[in-house]
Amino acid sequence: MPLQNRVTPTGEIIATPHRGLFTGNRGIIHDPATKTLRNRRWSSSAWLVCLCDFRGRRREVMATRSWTELFFLDEATAFAAGHRPCFYCRRDDANRFRAAWEQGNGGSGVRAAEIDVALHRERLDRGRKRLHPLPGPIAELPDGTMVQAGEASFLILQGKALPWSVAGYDAPRDDITAPLLLTPPSTLRALRAGYQPVLHPTAQRP
Repeated sequence: MPLQNRVTPTGEIIATPHRGLFTGNRGIIHDPATKTLRNRRWSSSAWLVCLCDFRGRRREVMATRSWTELFFLDEATAFAAGHRPCFYCRRDDANRFRAAWEQGNGGSGVRAAEIDVALHRERLDRGRKRLHPLPGPIAELPDGTMVQAGEASFLILQGKALPWSVAGYDAPRDDITAPLLLTPPSTLRALRAGYQPVLHPTAQRP
């Protein structure tokens, strides 16, 4: 039976045997005795995207009361849910993200905690995922942006909308209507400023 630890672009945490390219966390949100989630879906405003393989370390998932291991299809999915790169296991990526975030949002010397505060405002609306109006046509959104149309999530790649699933991305669709922005606006501005998120291999360029 798969554990409930896979994060969707809307930030929901579901059970599926698919693991994805990245792990990460939102603090301690599970019971190690049962390896099940508690009622809260975060215990920290630092929502991280981490490496699955770091210095050969191995963890038994949800076995202790340290952090709750979550998993993401790819970095674009994690960004859509409201996470950002970890400054411990992904320092170079995190510094590139911070530089792009500063360029896109203004300021310099921004601390990780300040990014977390901004993201926490943008990712949640009364405890649920916050959706945002699109800042322009889909064709003009930067690669790695994710949008929501109805119950479906889509990755934007070269101006095309690729449907998301737990196993990867499907062929682009051009019939989506009334999409809303999943990726937090400040992260979208970091993407526009040049940060390139790691995408799942199924995200073939149209």
